[in-house]
Amino acid sequence: MPNCRPKRNCQSRGFSLLALLAVITILAILAVVVIPHVLSSYTAAREKTDAQRRADINLAVERWYFAKGAWPADDLSDIGVDKAYFPSGLPNDPTSGATYTLDSITHRVN
Repeated sequence: MPNCRPKRNCQSRGFSLLALLAVITILAILAVVVIPHVLSSYTAAREKTDAQRRADINLAVERWYFAKGAWPADDLSDIGVDKAYFPSGLPNDPTSGATYTLDSITHRVN
């Protein structure tokens, strides 16, 4: 039997179903508002990372050309093996996971 104080109605302790439904509804509304913003931020971050990696690879290609006197291979295997340019290996595209390749005419990352 629940504790009853004098001059008060004796009620059991806990949350009512209506209070739980209100909390769940508020949490659902917050999730609907917040999740799209988080996902769009994630996509924007991946695109910015891709742009930065392309710029880094283009810079490494130019350094390679000035150091060696020739352009690296189109699949960037030359630069990827040389630890002076990318010590941890050639990065991949963060949006698709594909490897970067060079355009044979412009010598820029595709």
